[in-house]
Amino acid sequence: METRSAKRKKYWLEGENGIDRISDLPDVVLHQILFHLPIKSIAQTSVLSKRWRSLWISFPDLDFTSINPIGVASTNAPNTKPSIKNKRLLLCPHSFSVKRLDFISQVLALRDKQSDLRILRFRAPLSFSRLNGLIRLAVRQNVQELDVEVATDDYFNFPRSVLTSESLRVFKLRSRYPGFRLLPPSVMKGGFQSLHTLSLSLVILYDQPTLSDLFTDSSFPRLKKLNLDACFGLKQLKVSCLALEEFTLENCFQLHGLDVSGAKLKTLQVASCFDAYCDKSWVKINAPSLRVMVWEYNAITENSSLENLVSAHEASIGFFVLNEDFSVTKLRSVSNLLSALSRLHTLTLEGQCVEVLSSRNYIANLMHPFDQLKSLELQTGFNKHNLPGLAYLFKCSPALHTLILKILNDYKIERRKWNKDLWDMPSSEEQFWESQSQALKPLLNNLSVVKIHGFLECENEVSLAKFLLKHGKALQEMTFFSGHCNYRDSLRRQKIRSQMMGFSRASSNAKIEFL
Repeated sequence: METRSAKRKKYWLEGENGIDRISDLPDVVLHQILFHLPIKSIAQTSVLSKRWRSLWISFPDLDFTSINPIGVASTNAPNTKPSIKNKRLLLCPHSFSVKRLDFISQVLALRDKQSDLRILRFRAPLSFSRLNGLIRLAVRQNVQELDVEVATDDYFNFPRSVLTSESLRVFKLRSRYPGFRLLPPSVMKGGFQSLHTLSLSLVILYDQPTLSDLFTDSSFPRLKKLNLDACFGLKQLKVSCLALEEFTLENCFQLHGLDVSGAKLKTLQVASCFDAYCDKSWVKINAPSLRVMVWEYNAITENSSLENLVSAHEASIGFFVLNEDFSVTKLRSVSNLLSALSRLHTLTLEGQCVEVLSSRNYIANLMHPFDQLKSLELQTGFNKHNLPGLAYLFKCSPALHTLILKILNDYKIERRKWNKDLWDMPSSEEQFWESQSQALKPLLNNLSVVKIHGFLECENEVSLAKFLLKHGKALQEMTFFSGHCNYRDSLRRQKIRSQMMGFSRASSNAKIEFL
């Protein structure tokens, strides 16, 4: 008598007509279909027939991240060959306890030795010996992409077997805790000849604070993407790989010096880096093909030298300023950085950029104008102390088409409410903007779209909006994105909105919208 389970298997394979058409498909097609299933579901198909078991043991893309998250799997199981009983268990992985078996190493050991491994991904708490064992198994099977996230009981060394792999194209190693150390430079520079993507996170470099000759063209001749995150102890870094197209550096708080050069580099992202207490910090960038630059929450360096950024199109810039340290040297460094990006079409300034530009000392360190800038986004606390910085940016952006202001929540408590008739008695802010009307004439002749986020009808915001409506010759659209308000504020808001709409009809054809 045919069991219910057998009937389900038969129906799954043969359908209503009793013809197994799926199994006749080529391996490459079936592997592509299975690729979209969780690893457990793929393993379960191996009990259907010998054909499907063959597909399972030759499956090239092994992603264990769904069943082996950090903090769940056991780390101390012995590294042994699978027994016949274990082989049966592997066909139905839900039937065994991860505390007794290392599912990952068992699957790797059972794979068809003639089938190369394309992808291996896993996350697990492991000992260094177990981690090395898994990576060696993968390298022997000519793995092309290795994505590993681990937590260990102690620091571990960079896996040596990765260096000599001729098949490996992508290597990502993330340590949750406590981190890993690189091998000696003489050893590290001897491998990676085929690698095109490298991502390292939580690297302990107190014994190697300077990496000036590792990321070179001779060590990484094919490297296109490099991501370094949380490199503790790193003080100086030089990257000069000729094939490099994307470089990301994050959370390197002890960094003193950064030197990046590459003829093909197109995207550069540096975030939360540099030692804010170092008085000799520096950055040097030479990238003629650079299109996108992200420079966010970095301490201001004492010296900035950016050269040949002739292709730069889009940038996001932000700084972390300690105790408002606006020394002349650091302001000159900010000016040099922004001046090197003068060919941008799209610019976002966040962090404390506007505050830096509003500093008294900044006027002595003038930057080059953004003659080609079309879109400018400013994230700032909107108060009277920032008005000089805003006006200076507007002067430097004569061809601007779109202006986006995002007013930071942290500063809203400092913004004075507009409690008088908006148009009868000009405020000091209105008088300031009126004094800038001649200098801002090129901007006012081109500005078409204005969007203000976090608009609470405060004095500074209304003054700027009124100025742009009055003098914006090309203004077509002004949108205000406001937050929640109580009943009393809502009445006040309605009055301000009606006055704003009336002023727009009188002096401008711009469409005004409140959202």
